Parts: sequence; structure tokens; C-alpha cells
Amino acid sequence: MLVGFAEGLFNGISSGAVLLIAALGLAIVFGLMGVINMAHGELMMLGAYTTFIVQNGFKMLGGPWFEAYILFALPLAFLVTAIAGLILERGVIRYLYGRPLETLLATWGVSLILQQFVRSVNWVLAIAIALFCILFFGALWVLSRRADFERIRGWVVALILPLSLGISWATGAFLGQTYQLAVTKPWFGAQNVDVTAPRWLRGGVPIGNFQMPYTRLFIIALTILCVVGIYVFLQRSPWGLRIRAVTQNRSMSACLGIPTQKVDALTFALGSGLAGVAGCAVSLLGSVGPNTGQNYIVDTFMVVVVGGVGKLVGSIVAAMAIGTVNNFITSNPLGPLVASFEPLAKMFDFFSKTSMAKVIVFALIIVFLQIRPAGIFPQKGRTVDA
Repeated sequence: MLVGFAEGLFNGISSGAVLLIAALGLAIVFGLMGVINMAHGELMMLGAYTTFIVQNGFKMLGGPWFEAYILFALPLAFLVTAIAGLILERGVIRYLYGRPLETLLATWGVSLILQQFVRSVNWVLAIAIALFCILFFGALWVLSRRADFERIRGWVVALILPLSLGISWATGAFLGQTYQLAVTKPWFGAQNVDVTAPRWLRGGVPIGNFQMPYTRLFIIALTILCVVGIYVFLQRSPWGLRIRAVTQNRSMSACLGIPTQKVDALTFALGSGLAGVAGCAVSLLGSVGPNTGQNYIVDTFMVVVVGGVGKLVGSIVAAMAIGTVNNFITSNPLGPLVASFEPLAKMFDFFSKTSMAKVIVFALIIVFLQIRPAGIFPQKGRTVDA
């Protein structure tokens, strides 16, 4: 009984760590910026696929290099998803601040696009997209140096957008016909791909009759490192001070000379980069597919809402609580005690299924929010009115 309790507690904490590392980026974007980013799960997916690509690259090198691939995959996953988040903020989110419904619908559409992108991406599509980004955003960057750019911005976009699309499509069609790139298979396809953990992350630490897997211990340590890093960045760095200032009072921050648009872009890129790190960690627990992010998006939103919007401490407590409760319901620690009572045993077995465990957790969260609608750590003072 005691061993089962200890095993359930460790599994709950490790599951909470996975939830927390997935919710950290969302806590920043949703909590500090008020943006409902439905594409957060797909940013995690991009981080997971980045890990898969890095793994394959190091596998070709062979030898001891493969054992260190995860140390290179983590920063690269952060960089790739941070750039993707920056493009998303600059191209879509920036024009939808203060309009939560439109932001939700737009990011949901982006999530569908990213899912289909990883299913069908090949050399033709990759080259065409890269060429479009160079032409479109490069032209905007060059023309933004004009003093009257804001006045002619609409005409510039209306002219450059179809021109960039046309050139990119024509280039892709030419390459496909000339070099037969169109007939190549997609890089990933719709099927899941496997990420193999390095040898030093296999196995576990034996404690009694169960063992703590090295993979989950690594994710717990990575989560602690990310939480400490985010706290230090927000509390000790100049840009962290600017982010907190804009969060509390955007108008006053702009009057004091803080570049609010740069702060928004940096915050969104940081939250997106953390989603990539979460995807890298999640890839160590199972196969990676186009729908990987959808398995976590609901749980991560629950962590942020239950913990209190904009509260990192609340997200930590909520993630640990949700992960532990979910694992204790699934593992059914009271099973041996009620085994002799058939009706109770059947009831516990029914609710210990993963799907029913989620139903119970949802019900408990609904009851909790009826008592504390602002979460465990509600916002106070000026932030509530912002």
C-alpha cells in the first residue's frame, strides 16, 4: 500500500512537471499578454519535430555524439519555436490585441495550418515558403525605412503579398517539374515518428519495488531550470522589468518610453520558445505526430486558469495538483482495500480509466472555480483593472 502511494506520488509529480513545462509558455502569453493562443500546442509539436530532426542528424554522426543530441536539441527547439512565435505575433496577433474572440479563431486556424504543414511538407513547399518569407518580409523591412511607410502600408502589403505569392508558387512549380522534387515523399507524413532517448536517460533509480525513470527525472530537472530561469528573467533583467510594466499599465509604460510593441514581440517569442522546450521534453515520453500538441493544450489551459492568470507560482501549484490527482485516480491506490467488495471494486476500476479520470479532474476543477473563480492565486491591485 505504501509502495503504491509512493509510486503514485512520484508519477503525479512527474506528470505535473510535464504539464508545468507545457504550461509555462502559455502562462506568459495568456497570463501576461491576455492572448488566447490556440496554436500553443502546435508550437510544442514543432519543438518535438525539431528534436526528431536533431536526433537523426546526430545519429548519422554516430558514436558518442548521439548521446549528446538532446543538449543541442533543447536550445534549437527553443530558437525554432521562438522564431515561429515571433512571426505569428508580427503577422497575426499584433493586429488583434484586445479582441480575444478574433485572436482565438485566428490562432486556431494557425494550429490547423501547422498540423497540415508537418503532414505534407517536402522540399518544394519548404523552398517556396522560405522564398515567400524572404521576399515579403524583406520588402516590408526595406520599405519600413521610409518616413511615410505607415501612410502607404496598406498599399504596400496589397502589392507585395500577391507578387511574393506568385513568385514563390512559380519557383516551386519550376523546381518540381525540372528536378522532380514534387514527387518526393513528405518529410514526416501523417504517421507518428519516434524519438529515442540517449543511453544515459534510459533506465531509472530503483527505490523499493518501483523505480524512478531517468527520463522523468530529467524532465523534472528541466522544469525546475525553466521556472528559475523565467523568474530570474522577469524579476532581475531590464526586459523583464519592461514586460511587467507593460502588463500592469500599457499606456503609462508607453508614455515613459518603453517600446510596447517590442515588449509584446519578445514576450510572445519567449512563451513560444518555452513551448518548443516542452515539445522537446514531451518527445522523450512517446512518439511524435501532427496531433501531439492537441493532447496537451486543454490541460495547459486548465493549469493557467486554476493557478491564477499571470501567476507563475499558481501555475506550479496547479500543475502539481492536477498531475497528482489525475495519477492517483488512474492508478487506483485504494484497489487492494476494496477488492473484497465487488460493487466498489467495479466502480473504482471504471473510474480509473484514463478517459474517466480526466472527467473527474474536469469536474473537480469546475467545482473549484465555483469557489475561487480567479484561481489559487488571484491577481490583485492595478493588474486586475488592466
